[in-house]
Amino acid sequence: MTQSYSQLRKKIDSLQQKADSARMKEAAGIVARIRQAISFYGLTAAELGLGNDSASKGSAVLGRSRVRAANRSKRKISSEAKFRDEAGNEWVGRGPRPLWLRTALASGKSLNDFTVGSPAKPGAAAKTAVKRMSKRKPVAKFTDGAGRTWSGRGRKPGWFTSALAQGKSPDSMRA
Repeated sequence: MTQSYSQLRKKIDSLQQKADSARMKEAAGIVARIRQAISFYGLTAAELGLGNDSASKGSAVLGRSRVRAANRSKRKISSEAKFRDEAGNEWVGRGPRPLWLRTALASGKSLNDFTVGSPAKPGAAAKTAVKRMSKRKPVAKFTDGAGRTWSGRGRKPGWFTSALAQGKSPDSMRA
């Protein structure tokens, strides 16, 4: 037998009332457990994110975004200019180079000419590059006695594998 719209509507209302009462009963139990935990741990409204400001009344997603924003603000992002020209234009060194700097570099100036702080010294960039390269230079752990070395990292060089094939031990080739 088919039911009419009004009969279906009455069933829906009846089921909705049952669902609401079941929800209220479950919520009462949850609220009791929450109150017990709050009193046990001595939590405050501020610790629970229930402060008076309107931002704290947001959802959990808003809470996560506030934490992310706080972490972002803790990061050290220097806003001090690293490069400056005579006209007062500044660039912090992040993002694309500004037009004034690109134009000056295209006209033959170097980036050291615009460095803020100590005056640019000729050859300072070259010294820095040498320092960086010397830090990266691997230490030789193996040598063949003829000037060829290997740090022990990466693929074995041909001279090393052929020496092993000839019966030499790695310990005999230690540098």
